[in-house]
Amino acid sequence: MLSVRIIPCLDVRDGCVVKGVRFQNLRESGDPAELSARYASEGADELVLLDVSATPEGRQTALHTVRTVRNELNIPLTVGGGVSSVERARDLLEAGADKVSVNTAAVERPELVRELADQFGTQCVVLALDAAGAPEPESGYEVVVRSGTQRTGIDAVEWARRGVESGAGEILLTSFDRDGTRAGYDLPLIQRIRGGVDVPIIASGGASTPEHMVEAVEAGADAVLAASIFHESEWAVFDLKERLAELGMEVRR
Repeated sequence: MLSVRIIPCLDVRDGCVVKGVRFQNLRESGDPAELSARYASEGADELVLLDVSATPEGRQTALHTVRTVRNELNIPLTVGGGVSSVERARDLLEAGADKVSVNTAAVERPELVRELADQFGTQCVVLALDAAGAPEPESGYEVVVRSGTQRTGIDAVEWARRGVESGAGEILLTSFDRDGTRAGYDLPLIQRIRGGVDVPIIASGGASTPEHMVEAVEAGADAVLAASIFHESEWAVFDLKERLAELGMEVRR
């Protein structure tokens, strides 16, 4: 059995870590470099850094923030936010990212995923898929973009399949409905995406307890991502891993 990866997420706006509910009402939670150093020392397996204001405001992720975070890490770093071209992805990789995630730009121009995979390899390309419950798509979930402000009508499972076929090596799956709610991951969403693709899935949105993470893995996730429970010091990563191990989950010590 492969170990489940535990991944803290840093949502960054204007160089500061923020957190909200359903991508709105963002509140400051700390300095990206300081939090990165803390999570790495506690045993985080990877780190995700997302510039949550990059796409809505027409900006791109600040390379300075990526460099300062990279200086604190000896674990893989995924960076997203405003990645709309091969050139921008290359800048982020050169600044210290190991992988880049694409969301809105890939929906608007699907060939971007193939261009990135051709240039950097599928292992460097993460499809960030934000999904919300909807009655129209067959799967019951549609893709939302621009930090959740725009619904697309695109079936989430079909989009996941297309992304993987184009070269995405991993899916960062966020439930818009659960984000920041602490109600647990959207298990039917994870199950539906798991049934459609064979690449690793990172579950995101709604984590509050170790039990929520176990449920996500049982639903088909390969990794679990969380923010608030780490930022607000409810759980240190090493304590969380100890509890997950007690619950029967294989984790990296």
